[in-house]
Amino acid sequence: MNPLEFRDPARARELSEALERTVSAIGRNPVSVMHVCGSHEQAIARFGLRATLPRALNVIMGPGCPVCITDMPEIDEGVALALQGVRVATYGDMIRVPGSAGSLADARAAGARVDVVYSVAQAVELARQSSEEVVFFGTGFETTAVATAAVLLDNPPANFSVLSAHKFIPPVMEIVSEMPDTRVEGFLAAGHAATITGSGIFEPFVARHHIPVVVAGFEPLDILAALLCLVEMIRDKRAEVANMFPRCVTREGNRNAQEQLWKVFRPIGGRWRGIAHIPNGNLRLRDEFAHVDARKRFTIDVNALWHRAPSTLVRQCICGNIMAGIASPSDCPLFGRECVPDQPVGACMVSSEGTCRIWHQYGGVPDLRAPATDGCLRCVPTPEGGMA
Repeated sequence: MNPLEFRDPARARELSEALERTVSAIGRNPVSVMHVCGSHEQAIARFGLRATLPRALNVIMGPGCPVCITDMPEIDEGVALALQGVRVATYGDMIRVPGSAGSLADARAAGARVDVVYSVAQAVELARQSSEEVVFFGTGFETTAVATAAVLLDNPPANFSVLSAHKFIPPVMEIVSEMPDTRVEGFLAAGHAATITGSGIFEPFVARHHIPVVVAGFEPLDILAALLCLVEMIRDKRAEVANMFPRCVTREGNRNAQEQLWKVFRPIGGRWRGIAHIPNGNLRLRDEFAHVDARKRFTIDVNALWHRAPSTLVRQCICGNIMAGIASPSDCPLFGRECVPDQPVGACMVSSEGTCRIWHQYGGVPDLRAPATDGCLRCVPTPEGGMA
């Protein structure tokens, strides 16, 4: 199939018009839905999809950025290990995420060995090429956790271990749905995670909360078609799971990957940065893998880091409310001022999948239908807290 078929402007206009009609038929303003995937937010911003959406449709980015929801104590563990002389390898976005007393970038500036890697396999290769201990600080949801599991099942070198900050998405959807201030009437689920778990994993959630879930891909037409399916179910008061990414996702998912994931990891409760304690939301290594679990292999002294309190700016950060769908980046007094990509205050401005970083890069929600007199796009706050 020609990939441009998923970016066909004529078909996109048809879907946008159908969305407008369907949202109008619901008769509420706004109709609020949430996606829980940073890659969805990137695609929505990159292709300017919000400018084509009905004004009465509020598409909120939820806690779908794994970097953003990595809690401060987890960052502290990585920083403490690095300052204790252990070589730490992690993904690039994690380097600058602030903990209680600095980031891994700060630790590296102080002389610690901190390596940026693009995969867990690359971290294993660092260990193979060295005699020193290498700890992979692993973050991400089901897709990256499966890669970590595969490496640990493949006899890694004796000097390699994992500090897991991996997370599991379905439990946080439960928490968001139960928040008193939530406005969410339906969810878009991440297509790449569902390739592992299958779309069927969302069926118990839908049965409990009577909120529809649609699995979506990442091309413009994928997202528009999934949104249309979602608002149609909201209009018809149907709480179901729909798979709008069938070229990659099945109901059962990848059984082999699931087997590897749950052979290595177990879900436990833990706090997601700025949001809440999420039962079964964190993935930790099972006892059988204690020999490659950095938390059991090393004594990690985080107390030495806690002599410094978070700065006043950090305390003003509202990343938690943004990820919970209660606020938008434009609601934050720091956004675009004290907090910018070169000097991020909060985790949402650090990651390329963070809402604040994406909105800063792409200008919030540009209104392509109302050009300013100088020919530039207008970006101003909307009543819903977004930009238009």
